[in-house]
Amino acid sequence: MTDPALSIAASGLVGEFHALGVLDWADLHPARQITRLYRESDERVQLATAFTVRALRAGSVCLELDRVRNGVTGRDDELVEIPDELWPDPDGWLAALRHSPAVAHGSDGDVTRPLRLIDHKLYLTRYWEQEEQVRLSLQRRTLTRPAEVDPVLLDTWLDELFPPPDADPDQRRAAAQVATSGVTVLAGGPGTGKTTTIARILALLFRQGVQRVALTAPTGKAAARMDEALRQAADALPADVANRVGGLTASTLHRLLGAQPHRRPAFRHNRDNPLPHDVVIVDELSMVSLTMMARLTEALGDRTRLVLVGDPDQLSSVGAGAVLSDLTQASWRGTEGHSPVVRLRRNYRFTGVLGELAEAVRSGDAGTVLALATAGHPQLTLTAPDQPQDELRARVVHLGRDIHRSALAGDAATALRLLDRHRLLCAHRHGPHGATTWARQAEFWLRASVAGFGAEGDWYAGRPVLVTTNQPDWGLYNGDTGVVLTGTGRPLVHFAGGATRPLSPELLGPIQSVDALTVHKSQGSQFSAVTLVLPDVQSPLLTRELLYTAVTRARDAVHLIGTPEALRAAVERTARRASGLRERL
Repeated sequence: MTDPALSIAASGLVGEFHALGVLDWADLHPARQITRLYRESDERVQLATAFTVRALRAGSVCLELDRVRNGVTGRDDELVEIPDELWPDPDGWLAALRHSPAVAHGSDGDVTRPLRLIDHKLYLTRYWEQEEQVRLSLQRRTLTRPAEVDPVLLDTWLDELFPPPDADPDQRRAAAQVATSGVTVLAGGPGTGKTTTIARILALLFRQGVQRVALTAPTGKAAARMDEALRQAADALPADVANRVGGLTASTLHRLLGAQPHRRPAFRHNRDNPLPHDVVIVDELSMVSLTMMARLTEALGDRTRLVLVGDPDQLSSVGAGAVLSDLTQASWRGTEGHSPVVRLRRNYRFTGVLGELAEAVRSGDAGTVLALATAGHPQLTLTAPDQPQDELRARVVHLGRDIHRSALAGDAATALRLLDRHRLLCAHRHGPHGATTWARQAEFWLRASVAGFGAEGDWYAGRPVLVTTNQPDWGLYNGDTGVVLTGTGRPLVHFAGGATRPLSPELLGPIQSVDALTVHKSQGSQFSAVTLVLPDVQSPLLTRELLYTAVTRARDAVHLIGTPEALRAAVERTARRASGLRERL
């Protein structure tokens, strides 16, 4: 029987890689279209084009030709052995690309060609242009200075907001930079005071006379968390600015830029219609793709200050690019030696075993991670995947029963608050270690243990849901979470953050249940406890960034399901996304 994943139209060199499960039809189709349009008959060029498309789907901005043979994976994210004779000779491969009519060379090449070769990096031209847009905008803005501020007055304000001698010098330096520079990158892990610093930065900006401030984040959930955290942080500010800071509201990037589905331009705010703000502050930058970053920088006014906030050790965006990681590791050439990056190092929240765990993972100390996970701490457990998951079942059932009870009673606030008490996270979407499998298992436990659970059909009381595509007509964006309530006699979905009114399920676009969630989709969220299902050692998704992102979603407890070997591999293996932004900055 023919494998439905294989295309009978795939032939030649790309057909060989397609048959091995390395290239999908989604890679082959654009490669065939490009090479046909430019009358390119060299199979090596078609192969490089297909691999470039594949790299984009995996999160890289470009294809690194000198590294393409390292760790090739197939459709099930498993490593694939490629016979040496299938790989083109590296020098001949480069030569074929340099002579191809579909490929422009260097930074000054023909912009109408669909591919661009920069040294050993092959881009789709569109993504090279986005990278250039981000690079040029940030370099130019780094050299831009806001209106002059009296240094004595600035120090007075800073002393008030960051009173010595106990003030964090990194937080103070970040605020001073925002007051005097066009770009600031504020990098720090959970608990390092990023939100506190943002609140004090806002107070300083208001003292400077800044009027128009935009707060934004990649997802609705992250924006709602930013709102809540800033309102709490505002309570500690001087009275004359506390209300202004606490009254600000964050929006998603799509909402800020004015997304226009199925229209051109895709966003209302762009180069020809820039944002009207004096300052734009972006939280959770690690989740922002290169494409969205390009759209944002394109829409900024010439004098708009940009503040980029996030944790560079987390997973990068679902889309292509690793913008925050690139910015924090760049040397910032062309900016007169001035780096806009300020790192926060002092931790105020993560103490005890979870603080030690997060730091050990971040620094790649596998021995300490394993010692902590097996030391018998109640807040940190490691359970073998072949053992009965009785404790996980108890957590799922106990929480599910409470949410179900609140949903039946029509108590949306309680049901939504309970959603954040525990979250089951997975590296994969599918397979035995995937979110789909574990979501089915969690629902089975609930139906077997909670009276009346699921009796209403698909839209049962207490069903937790996640929006998976932007739905601006309803004020919903990718990452927004909600819960189904049936207290009115018909199912209505209530969403966190109050971004929209309760909606009938029939009105919603694509959503998914969140009985289990991928680690990627958990970014921007915080939970009291997290259970993480680790995949097999061989999984290329098992990386330090994934483990760090998962364990730092938890405030109180982390429960790991996996083998010690998988845990060690996760700490020791780092993710890599190909990009030219870091080098060119």
